[in-house]
Formats: sequence, C-alpha cells, structure tokens
Amino acid sequence: MPIPDFVVQLRSHVGTAPLWLPGVSAIVTDEHGRVLLTRRADNGMWAVVSGILEPGEEPAVAAVREVLEETGVTAEIVRLTSVDVTAPITYPNGDVAQYLDVCFLLRATGGDARVADDENLEVAWFAPDALPEPLTETSRLRLGKALAGRAEAWFRQ
Repeated sequence: MPIPDFVVQLRSHVGTAPLWLPGVSAIVTDEHGRVLLTRRADNGMWAVVSGILEPGEEPAVAAVREVLEETGVTAEIVRLTSVDVTAPITYPNGDVAQYLDVCFLLRATGGDARVADDENLEVAWFAPDALPEPLTETSRLRLGKALAGRAEAWFRQ
C-alpha cells in the first residue's frame, strides 16, 4: 500500500513510533443495492475502500478520490455514516498507526469497477447479505452502520 509523502516525511523523524492519522472509509452502493469492496494486496482480505487524508484535504473529497483511485468508479456522497477510532495497527515493516476514521455512504455514478492501483488484488460488487470472506472486521462494522438506514451518523459517546 503506497504511503503518502507526508507520512514518509513524518516517519523519517519518528521512525516506527505510533502516528495518529486522519482516514476515510467509503461504503459505495450501486443501483442494485450492492456494495463495492476491494481485496487488499497487503493482507488479502476484503474491505471497504479507505485511505489517508492528504494535509488540508476535506474528508468527503478524500472519500470520492479514494474510490476513483482504487476502483475506477466515480461516486457522489450521500451522507456521513460514522466517525470512530481504530485500534492501533502495526504494519509488517513495524510502523504503528491509529486512525480517526470518517466513513461516508456514496452512490456510484459511473465507471467500471476494476483494480485501479497497486493497493488491491480484486474489486467487486456484493449484495449486503452475500459478503465475501475474509472480510475485515472494521469493514463489517462500517457496513453495518452505513446500511442500517439511520439518517444520523454513528459515533461513540
């Protein structure tokens, strides 16, 4: 998974020490109610589209950008679905990060779902009641919150 330049610069100063980073996740649906998932190259698991915000980038803009960059699908924001914090993640190279994740529901507006970067091995649409395995637990939770039909965003209180 490519590391944004600003994170590479931070890592040159802090090494593998824990970093607190802003991230976005995107639950993309199509006209049939299916959800768009990617099978990640770093762990082989299926997941919703996600990524790190660039410095100063708006979260909704980042979600739309990540969907296009990773899957070739154009999409528009429907609503904010959840805001939560991940557990610390230790990557194979020893880097540790923890993410503030802002998750959005998006509607596909065009493009053909395909692997559009080197972060993913597969990209496909799935019915919500027929999700692939292995699916990351964070994706399962975000999908549940996004597809629950609630108008308001979920957050821990």
